[in-house]
Amino acid sequence: MEEAATEYMDLIIELSTQYGLNIIFAVLTLIIGFMAAGWVKRMVVKLCLKSETIDDTLGAFFSSIARYIVIIFTILAVLDRFGIETASLIAIVGAASLAIGLALQGTLSNVAAGVMLLMFRPFKVGDFIDAAGHAGTVKTLGLFVTEMATLDNVKIIVPNSQVWGTSIKNFSANDNRRIDLVVGISYDDDIDKAIAELKVVISEDDRVLKDPESSIFVGELGASSVDLVVRVWTERGNFAPLKAALTRSIKYRFDEKGISFPYPQQDVHIISNAD
Repeated sequence: MEEAATEYMDLIIELSTQYGLNIIFAVLTLIIGFMAAGWVKRMVVKLCLKSETIDDTLGAFFSSIARYIVIIFTILAVLDRFGIETASLIAIVGAASLAIGLALQGTLSNVAAGVMLLMFRPFKVGDFIDAAGHAGTVKTLGLFVTEMATLDNVKIIVPNSQVWGTSIKNFSANDNRRIDLVVGISYDDDIDKAIAELKVVISEDDRVLKDPESSIFVGELGASSVDLVVRVWTERGNFAPLKAALTRSIKYRFDEKGISFPYPQQDVHIISNAD
């Protein structure tokens, strides 16, 4: 028993002598590497925040990529310390990645679409968009999915491949938006008078921009009304409130001035044949 214990002790001492420094080096390398990865991530975030051309979404993506790169190099350095051929390991990982990629084509298509969205940035976090049949405010843009919130605050998660593969309407991309209103008046009403009253309503709201200039014109002679088209421009944040306010003000103004809103109607002619 004493001889066996001595042999074990000698083996432990030998292994400690042979690999002890490597283990200590590996542990220190991992600690320093992970600390450096966190530091690099924070630095990339700060640099992106200072940049006027990189938004928060793209900054978070770049910082994550930088962190993973530092971690990968740290692990490779540890493996090389123990004499493991990193070139062969990389080849094995590449072959495994190919096999996994073939099995997860749908998932990888979402990743590829996420990268394209992050690179070309058709929208950013906080924009109100209409994409893949859903309309809402973008909350997060990840490598796999895009998360949106509808106007009634319903959470929607859409795969990136669907977002990238369809047309995207970005309602927040431009500073100004145009409001189009169709106002129907009776055929018995004075068109010029109605247009003049509409101009008064528009001029009384400071949210209507002077440039581009507003326009009012006869859009169509409908079945039961003369349809006037009102086009005004406003800042995008005022779009919905101004549209509601103008609709309300036009109703009150027309009621005050005796301009009617005709109901849809049809004339029915009855022909009676006498026997």
